[in-house]
Amino acid sequence: MRIFDPHIHMTSRTTDDYEAMAAAGIEVIVEPAFWLGQPRTSIGSFVDYFDGLIGWERFRAEQFGIWHHCTMGLNPKEANDEPLAREVLALLPRYLAKDRVVAVGEIGFDSMTPAEERAFVAQLELAIEHDLPVLVHTPHRDKVAGTRRSIELVLASGIAPERVVIDHNNELTFEDVRASGCWCGFTIYPDTKMDEHRLVRIVAEHGLDKMIVNSAADWGRSDPLKVPKTVEAMRAADFSEADIERLVWDNPIAFFGQSGRLELVDDAAAPDPSSTFAGNSILRGAREG
Repeated sequence: MRIFDPHIHMTSRTTDDYEAMAAAGIEVIVEPAFWLGQPRTSIGSFVDYFDGLIGWERFRAEQFGIWHHCTMGLNPKEANDEPLAREVLALLPRYLAKDRVVAVGEIGFDSMTPAEERAFVAQLELAIEHDLPVLVHTPHRDKVAGTRRSIELVLASGIAPERVVIDHNNELTFEDVRASGCWCGFTIYPDTKMDEHRLVRIVAEHGLDKMIVNSAADWGRSDPLKVPKTVEAMRAADFSEADIERLVWDNPIAFFGQSGRLELVDDAAAPDPSSTFAGNSILRGAREG
């Protein structure tokens, strides 16, 4: 089973995670730009982070045979520092033009402040200008209200709903998202958001159309193998292999393929662990590939 994890924060993960993901069948990932756990204080920290997403992290993934893409955006939490947010919004067009940047995101709401809404609307405009899909983060608190307001802003922006995935859904939000015409993302977590068994119940009842499943694994308690574990839960529930593949491979390709920048290599060269990026490799000590 070929697996595509369309939302995973590998900057926060180790090479052991990459190795386990490859062994579990994950071949393609999308890494959205997001909050690093504490606020950034200068535009230079965003530049370095964005450069890492399109540089070192892409290189690191490919050492394990995993094809890395990313999305670029100002995350909602840091949108509340408006002077810095304005600098980031001015910077983003440079990165939205890069290869394998397949969407604007994560954008959306954290605390549903006016500043977050202004940044959300500005980035929807950037997505239209750069002809890119959009990845929307829904808040941990007031999720229903945040999801509904996100849908309102998307529909008011003029972007085609089918070019937007609204993520981190649960049983209380996904029907509103599907009714809007947007894609519906589910994040599978060990404790919060959604687990694989709840997801199986939803897709068994409501089908797979415009559904995407991801791990969103980051620096918090999360699991980069949650998409493969969803595959196993679907098999245990007697889903066909074709339906499983549709959810974990075909659907994310269909969504992010709208960017025109999704790269899928069926016969990629074998990874060379001794290769370097900016003089650095994933090896340590005197070992050679």
